[in-house]
Amino acid sequence: MSILPHPILSRRRFARLSGRYLPNSCLLCGADHELLICQACCHDLPALPEQRCPQCAQPTTHGERCGTCLQRPPHFASCHAAFRYDFPIDRLIQAFKYGQRLALAPWFATRLAEIDGLPTVDRILPMPLHPSRLRERGFNQAGEMATHLGKRLQCPVDLNSLRRCRPTAHQADLPLNARAANVRGAFACAASLDGLRVLLVDDVLTSGATADECARVLRLHGAIEVHIGIVARALKG
Repeated sequence: MSILPHPILSRRRFARLSGRYLPNSCLLCGADHELLICQACCHDLPALPEQRCPQCAQPTTHGERCGTCLQRPPHFASCHAAFRYDFPIDRLIQAFKYGQRLALAPWFATRLAEIDGLPTVDRILPMPLHPSRLRERGFNQAGEMATHLGKRLQCPVDLNSLRRCRPTAHQADLPLNARAANVRGAFACAASLDGLRVLLVDDVLTSGATADECARVLRLHGAIEVHIGIVARALKG
């Protein structure tokens, strides 16, 4: 059974049927399959343009750094995304975060591990949730992915050192020019990262303000490089 909307399927019927059929069906097309996402659906997932800024992953003409990164360099060294944030990746991410489709965590982690040019790092950290939001959701989607990615890459994972120390408004609810101020001072690090190269894992990068603030904090605590690994990159325009 697909996670995509069905006009005649009630929520009650979906809940009753999903537990029976989802383990043996593609989450996108609903076809009977042992894979979580069948090969045909994987082939149709939205790809990033080949030519993009190596620092923020926005499209550029020849793969050079974009004007924004040249004028206001972010605190992270590079951004690596598995997909463009578009249909149906957006539905998969929403099903993972809000529908508790935790089986997607290792699938997303595998896609991250397969990214060409993913840098070798000393430690993997997930984007943290504030404790109040963690209690509300029940799990940190970035932490779930980071754990599986660490196993794939045989790299240590630190789930606790980077913390969100104050709640913030949802970035998606704010205009782009207000997002940096919204997360300024919202993160703290409880460990020394002296001399370490770090990969910060999250699901989506939109404006980059949250990742940039986290990278700033991690570098203040000694990280010599911070790289961003995300499932999907939202592109301008």
